[in-house]
Amino acid sequence: MRPRAVVTAGTAGPGYETARGLLDAGYAVTVVGRDAGRGDRAARALCAGAAEPAARFLRADLSSLAEVRLLAATLSAEGPLHLLVNNVGGVFADRWTTVDGLEGSFVLNHLSPFLLTQALLDALAAAAPSRVVQVTSSSITAAVPDFSEVEPPGEYHGLAVAGRARLANLAWALDVAGPLHERGITLVAADPGTATASGAAARTPSPAAHPARDTGTARDTGTARNAGTARIADTARSTDTARNTDTARNTDTARDADTARDADTARNADAAQVIIRAATDARLRPGAVVGAAGLLRYVTPEVTRAVRSLTHRVMR
Repeated sequence: MRPRAVVTAGTAGPGYETARGLLDAGYAVTVVGRDAGRGDRAARALCAGAAEPAARFLRADLSSLAEVRLLAATLSAEGPLHLLVNNVGGVFADRWTTVDGLEGSFVLNHLSPFLLTQALLDALAAAAPSRVVQVTSSSITAAVPDFSEVEPPGEYHGLAVAGRARLANLAWALDVAGPLHERGITLVAADPGTATASGAAARTPSPAAHPARDTGTARDTGTARNAGTARIADTARSTDTARNTDTARNTDTARDADTARDADTARNADAAQVIIRAATDARLRPGAVVGAAGLLRYVTPEVTRAVRSLTHRVMR
């Protein structure tokens, strides 16, 4: 029987590529997401061509703490869990509030993975040795480390707010890595970063219009007839030129879209490799950060104490 893995935000992007890599590594993978249509398509794509379909989708809005608890109850009831990849999170341009009345970025980037992990500890311990991968981000470098409240006063800046929430989450992860290890659960963090991909669509120049040729004769009637023919030819050439120009534009647009998709796929695949390494490399020690060990310097004892206090106050 395959070991069980869960990947949150696993229906697209690096999460989807991570799920695919874990399938190749022998896991039975549950991808979690908010959009049922996208999730069903992702699960079908992951299972396509497999002799033994081993991927499925569970819907949950992880910005809702109640839905996080319900997801954890569902997963726990199914038995031991070998791997949890907390991939949910992101940077949000505008401030938003969850159904629980909390600032959304702090919930998705910290409280949601915190709660899901805590609620799955028994299932993870039952599968020991098991692992939790906490996906983090270099947005931490933009954080103002004030954790007196969920949302400190002041103007909203998406990157700084997300970075602060990610910092809180990394501080929590490092804080609990030791105690979890005593239960047979190895917690590591992974910063997938931003992969680069080169390439640009080649532009096809629009064909130039050809001037009409005057084949007039000395006769007036012939001149008129030839002029009419020239006008018709000019109109036909202009129509052909317009069609060719539209075709070229459409071709350029299609090439640009294909190139953008290829670049996104490459970035997602590169990001997923960092997460997959964090999930499968047996040499990693509890509290390791794969991809950006430099982030550790932002997790000071003062930050850790403040995050611990705030998290317990909000979640009690």
